[in-house]
This record gives sequence, structure tokens and C-alpha cells, in this order.
Amino acid sequence: MTRAEKTYRANETYRTNETYGDPATAGVAVSTDGLPDWLMPVVRAARTVVPEELSRFLPPESGDGRQSAVLILFGEGARGPELLLMERSSTLRSHPGQPSFPGGSLDPADGDPATTGPLRAALREAEEETGLDPSGVQLFGVLPKLYIPVSEFVVTPVLGWWRSPTPVGVVDPEETARVFTVPVADLTDPANRATARHPSGHRGPAFLVASALVWGFTAGVIDRILYFAGWEQPWDRSKQVPLDWRA
Repeated sequence: MTRAEKTYRANETYRTNETYGDPATAGVAVSTDGLPDWLMPVVRAARTVVPEELSRFLPPESGDGRQSAVLILFGEGARGPELLLMERSSTLRSHPGQPSFPGGSLDPADGDPATTGPLRAALREAEEETGLDPSGVQLFGVLPKLYIPVSEFVVTPVLGWWRSPTPVGVVDPEETARVFTVPVADLTDPANRATARHPSGHRGPAFLVASALVWGFTAGVIDRILYFAGWEQPWDRSKQVPLDWRA
């Protein structure tokens, strides 16, 4: 079976407009009902994109890796569509100081990593890290599982619509330094785009937004969402931002 076929079957696991598990207790709904029109390109991309189109770092065929999930939460602010991000504490061992999506490792209580586990984990971690009220979030899809080699995380990106926004902020300063939103207009602005260059030789997309340098896994996923949603504008890929060895 090809990776594309595996991705199709994985995406079928999260069919929209259904509730997984017991809806009276811990069911997790995935629905596109009532989404704003501007989000539909993301919905369509999530249904068709395959892992190789998102990243060259894919989960090991052996099944090894630390199962985790992130919440890619779209909201609508004063300047239109926006994304929720956070800056990780500089004292963390894993990806210290980096802007990222809320998320983390699956707990046993989250359930099956192949079905509802990542959905529950994404919402749980977002609540723990940002104070987000999960009841105001409408999950509408997932992207294919990706891999972060340096930490051996197998990451499921979970897509959400912030249907009923609630206040968010730092819950535990030992884990999170800052919680913020970034307008999609700033992410698509060519003036805010660059290529991050690590001393190891790795290069990848970066965004200079909200007084932060967004790079690495998070920037890579944002870059691909903008591209497949048709929101990307031409930008200067020769504009480079150097990173240091601690990054």
C-alpha cells in the first residue's frame, strides 16, 4: 500500500459531521457544519493532501515514535482570519523558546492514537497550555501524521475553528512563555516571510510576525496550509534568517 493510500484511509477515519466515541461521555465531534466560507479551502486541502506534500519528514514505517498532536486553531479577530500560537518556555528540554501550535504527547486517557486519541490530546493540551475552553472549538479535520526527527514525535495536526472565543493566556510559565494570535494576512504578507537557515544546513520557511520568528515544524505546516489553501503570495525565498546551534 502506498503512503497516499494510507493517507486516504487515515483521513476516512476522521469523516466529518460525525461524533467518535460515546457522545454522552467522551465523544469527539468532527464537523464542517457552519464553518465560515473562508475556511473551506483548508477543509478541501485536508481531505486530499498526502504526507509527502506537507513534509519530507514522515513517521517511521516501523511505527516507532512518540505519538502527539497539535491544535491548528483558526479564529476571526479584528483583522480577519487568525491562528492561535504560543511561545514555549526557554527552560523546556524539547524545542525551548520556539513559537508553536498548542499540543503535546498523547496520554493513555486520550484513547486510541489511530482514531480519537489525537483529537482529545490536541484539545486537552491546548486547554492546559493556553487556558482555552475546548467547548468553544469545532474540530473540522486532520492533516496526515508528520514526524519531528530531533524529538522523535509523530505529530497529528488537528484542525479547529474557534467558534466561540474565550480568553487565553499563559497557564504554566514553566511550559509557556506567551500565548498570541497572528492574523492570516500577516502570515501571507511577503514582507513577513523568509527562509530560516540552521547551522546544520537545514533550511525551511519562516515567518517574522507578532514580534516572533516562527520556524521549524510549525512554520512548515503553516507554509503548506497557505499553499494548498491558495492563500500564498509570491515571496523572496532568498531572504534568509540565520539560526544558532541552540535552536
